[in-house]
Amino acid sequence: MIKKVLLMMLVMAVAIAASAADVDQVLKDLKARIVPDKRVAIWDVKSSTNGDIIVVEGSVGYQEQKDAISQELDKYGIKYQNNVRVLANGIERAKQWAIIKLAIATFRGEPKHSAEIDTQGTMGMPLRVIEKSGDWYRVQCPDGYISYIPESSVIFVSQEQLKAWNNEFRYIVTVYDDRLVSQPEGDETVSDLVMGDILKAEELKNGWVLLSTPDGRKGWIKHSNVEYFDNWAQQDLDLEKIEKTAKRMMGSSYLWGGTTTKVTDCSGLVKVSYFSNGIILQRDASQQALTGLKIADWHDAQLGDLLFFGNSTTGRVTHVGLYLRDGKYIHCSGQVKINDLNPDAPDYLYSPLSISRVRGQIGTKGIKYVRDHDWYFNK
Repeated sequence: MIKKVLLMMLVMAVAIAASAADVDQVLKDLKARIVPDKRVAIWDVKSSTNGDIIVVEGSVGYQEQKDAISQELDKYGIKYQNNVRVLANGIERAKQWAIIKLAIATFRGEPKHSAEIDTQGTMGMPLRVIEKSGDWYRVQCPDGYISYIPESSVIFVSQEQLKAWNNEFRYIVTVYDDRLVSQPEGDETVSDLVMGDILKAEELKNGWVLLSTPDGRKGWIKHSNVEYFDNWAQQDLDLEKIEKTAKRMMGSSYLWGGTTTKVTDCSGLVKVSYFSNGIILQRDASQQALTGLKIADWHDAQLGDLLFFGNSTTGRVTHVGLYLRDGKYIHCSGQVKINDLNPDAPDYLYSPLSISRVRGQIGTKGIKYVRDHDWYFNK
């Protein structure tokens, strides 16, 4: 009898162990599908056993991720307990969304000012709030990138308030940089501005427009330097406009994590140039390299194609540039400058690992029109 009980216990232990291993594989496969890149999703999930029950615990960013775990395990008939914590569920309703209130806001890899810069955002950019950490918040940007931003850079809004903001008569800054002033033709600054800043319209007067920032500061700007946001967002692909934006930044300094017309890094230059045409690209060069239509040879490259550089042995992408014409490309390496892909050219620099074409690929993975993004427009 004792041997029989021991045998049953052994069989049960093996079954539980097998189930735990199965769950680990199911979770691994699920993560590969819905969280392929830790820069755009939070996933810290593991499993253990508690008697004859598999316990899944850890943390994810959003409720839909936790629900996906349950749905996946249900498919296999696994007996489990889903104890995964959803970070975004800890944010109060009134702070589930945020809007950048500064001309330029800086995001960092950790919730402190001394941490490395991850990326930047511009005024009016909507953010989805995931987690609070002191005076910092972990948020997700419209391009999917997740990072930390200080509370002082944003205003917090509910889902309903974000929709109300999206219904406002908004303008977007279309010049390289500018500022709001207290009076038309005046010199008292209310806020600095850069290309891509989005503000609410209040009044038109003699070629000037009174705008208000997301946090309610009001000032004037020449009407010719802004465009009605809804109209701006309807523009179609204009590669010459993208080229013009990139060249407007010639000579500007390199900043790791820079993503505005003030200062930029390599992927930031490409991202800002395309955003001027109403197109959202991924944040990092290694992410951008996984998007678009692949072009085999740089001799077949066309204006606006993305050129990726890096380690030819490992294939690791570390740099990106924007193809112009006749072998020339513009990129930010030390500063924004133009070099040549032809090894015989005096200004030759680097040979690309791969080339991606955005034209004809808008709407595919990692390439999206602003007008189709429901954080900017209520769908």
